[in-house]
Amino acid sequence: MKKRHILRKLFFLGIFLIMLGVGGSYLYVKMSPKLRINTANNLVLYDNKGEVFFQGSQSKEWVKLKDISDNVIKATINTEDKNFYKHKGFDFLRILKASFINLKNKSNVQGASTISQQYAKNLFLTFDKTWKRKWDEMLYTMRIEANYSKDEILEGYLNTINYGHGKYGIENAAKFYFNKSASQLDLAEATMLVGIPKAPSKFSPFIDFETAKERQLLILNLMVKNEVISEEERDKAYNEELTLVGKDNEEEVSSIMYYQDAVSKELESLQDIPASYNDNKGLKIYTNLDVRMQKKLEDTVKETIPQDVSIETSVVMMNPNTGGIVALMGGKDYDSSSYNRALSSKRQVGSTMKPYLYYAALENGFTSSSAFTSEATTFTFDNQDDYSPKNYNDKYGNKPISMGTAIAYSENIYAVKTHLFLGSDALINVARRVGITAKLEDIPSLPLGTNEINIIEMAAGYSAFANEGYKIKPHFIEKIEDGEGKVLYEAPNTKELVLNSSLTFILNNLLTATYDADYIDYNYPTAISLAAKLKHKYALKSGTTNSDNWNIGFNKDILCAVWAGYDDNKELTTSDYKYAQNIWYNSVEFYEEGKSDDETWYKKPQNVTGMFVEPISGRPATEADEKKKLMYFIKGTEPSSTDETFDEIASKEHAS
Repeated sequence: MKKRHILRKLFFLGIFLIMLGVGGSYLYVKMSPKLRINTANNLVLYDNKGEVFFQGSQSKEWVKLKDISDNVIKATINTEDKNFYKHKGFDFLRILKASFINLKNKSNVQGASTISQQYAKNLFLTFDKTWKRKWDEMLYTMRIEANYSKDEILEGYLNTINYGHGKYGIENAAKFYFNKSASQLDLAEATMLVGIPKAPSKFSPFIDFETAKERQLLILNLMVKNEVISEEERDKAYNEELTLVGKDNEEEVSSIMYYQDAVSKELESLQDIPASYNDNKGLKIYTNLDVRMQKKLEDTVKETIPQDVSIETSVVMMNPNTGGIVALMGGKDYDSSSYNRALSSKRQVGSTMKPYLYYAALENGFTSSSAFTSEATTFTFDNQDDYSPKNYNDKYGNKPISMGTAIAYSENIYAVKTHLFLGSDALINVARRVGITAKLEDIPSLPLGTNEINIIEMAAGYSAFANEGYKIKPHFIEKIEDGEGKVLYEAPNTKELVLNSSLTFILNNLLTATYDADYIDYNYPTAISLAAKLKHKYALKSGTTNSDNWNIGFNKDILCAVWAGYDDNKELTTSDYKYAQNIWYNSVEFYEEGKSDDETWYKKPQNVTGMFVEPISGRPATEADEKKKLMYFIKGTEPSSTDETFDEIASKEHAS
């Protein structure tokens, strides 16, 4: 009896506290200024010329509720919030029902957010699942309901939700998917579109048509259950053959959405900007995007990779002096896949790892002429393990070769010998200094790129070579202002000197060997097919594994990193290896059009001297040599005709 009395008291105390909380919340709402939903969370993105290229929650074509098909309105309400016109922002019976179902299933299988709640979340909040965010969502929902009519809320909701493929708002979605206005959508088209916002990357008919049809049928069945349409109307709509367009009426650069996604992710990480974008003034975000270059990049990818090939790509073009990313591809087609590989994927980098090794070698006394023997080699370690790396196509010179030749051919034997000679710490130390944070295993194959690294991280690492020794931070956003022009954030212009500029000059010139015909001998330079095409001078390195192909090249003006491969790590075919190189070549040449090497290549430091050598061996050139190559050395380290070639051919291969 006493226990029941205590429970009754606790029950009434709980009711009182809830009423007090609700009453206090409504009092707060009444005292709060009116929310400006037409500007809230209005993220306006500007390119590097100050032109708008994206406008956050504001659809480019806002349409009045009266100009939206009744089919869309009915389908939306019956799918998302059938009691929308009856509640005051919260459907408490639905909340209780969803809570019971979720508790029963021990998982969050059913939601209970109303349209008003969803609109509040879209406008003012991030999507983190914290109690603070849920409390803020409740307050914003109440404020919206207190200041706006149901029709105004529904109109705003339909004009701002994400219908996939970068299309915000029902009018943009209608034109993209069906090439018609929102007012013209029939029941079949409306229910297909209404199904998308729940998970655009899953329910878009362009991504998975069968799954989209299942979602459409679920919506049609809900409308039948709620007696909005008949079974005959449902069947007719479901069986209607949809004519999907997938294009905008005006020409747009759809790949800009990859860049916009990257900006959004960076925005969320900035501590100077509140986690919730609830500033009624909106945000102006100034980025490094070069729209002209982005358009060229998108066109190049489309022209290079056939539509019927499932291989994917990611591309990063960066100003190596500032870290500003000017163009980005997270895949070959945003409309087909919004997964941003440039941001989220890590892949084996292959021989693009070698420049970090060769910089370490130059730092530890090697020169452009330092030689190891190119021959099939088995390395035996103290633990009796053997390691037998192979060159591509099993081609070996069976003679001493210079560092320049090793770079030109991407020699694996030379790289492993250098790595073991220096010790693994040398390569890892350089990689860490330039900004590589990925896990790097202390194994003999490390310089062959068996570790997985993100493409933006690799581009940032190479930037230290491109800018003559400075570690930079890759970024998309340069500045953020509120709607009234107050500066909230500026990208820090911090550069840390981590490499020697004279050694980067030598390395950068060595990396031109990859397309230099002077290195044709027992093998061909890896990018020799570009020798006649390139109009400018670049440092370039490719990387190849069974499932990944890379090309990273730069001058002091621009850095471009390209990856190509399959999402499921399927092995590349012979023809697949051409895509990354062609994308890289066409992109950098477009960017540098009209510029001269005097503008974009490096000036020789005073402590560096040039000397003509026989390129394959690296020894000083003589009159008898058919090929003479100008190579660079720190003064005092030039090879002489009396020097013994640095060569371990007479010794047994043994590493401890």
